[in-house]
Amino acid sequence: MDRRNMIHTTRHVATGRAVPSVATESSARGGGQLSAQSKDRGPLLDESDGDDLLGAVAGRLGFRDRIKRNAGLNLAYRIGVGTFGGLVLAAGIVMIPYPGPGWLVVFAGLAILATEFSWAERVLRYAKGRYDAWNAWLRRQHTAVRVLAWVLTAAVVLATLWLLDVYELVTTWVGLEWPWLSSPFL
Repeated sequence: MDRRNMIHTTRHVATGRAVPSVATESSARGGGQLSAQSKDRGPLLDESDGDDLLGAVAGRLGFRDRIKRNAGLNLAYRIGVGTFGGLVLAAGIVMIPYPGPGWLVVFAGLAILATEFSWAERVLRYAKGRYDAWNAWLRRQHTAVRVLAWVLTAAVVLATLWLLDVYELVTTWVGLEWPWLSSPFL
């Protein structure tokens, strides 16, 4: 087992909430631990941080502060984060109707954007709440409703594959020429 970076849970000093902490190799042998409270600097997290351990650690390292001091570098960094986060978000939205990690990629894109933009953090919280509510609602429904949801999802997948002309491509591989499988747009 790799003991160099083990995750533990400690209690936040002011709120008493559980927050993650990272145990170093020396702490696994009984040495110091990088936790939510640092002896020489005070609490790593306070009420203004919420549960943002990553942001708190980045603040301690001074990475964003150094970038923020230079206006041009700050703008370039924000543009880079916005572009990369936007591309990940767009890819996730395209993947939503298909089997696989569509929603996970959407949440990852929003999380990337949320590192720099407060509106993205609000959208991320809202989207995760709606997603969880939808899943909870669907779990409470009769089996017929759940099957109907799967059938509708499958219909969306099949329709988009038809519109993207995937069926025509596959049929030409096996030597079939069925014009009705052609997309009306391509």
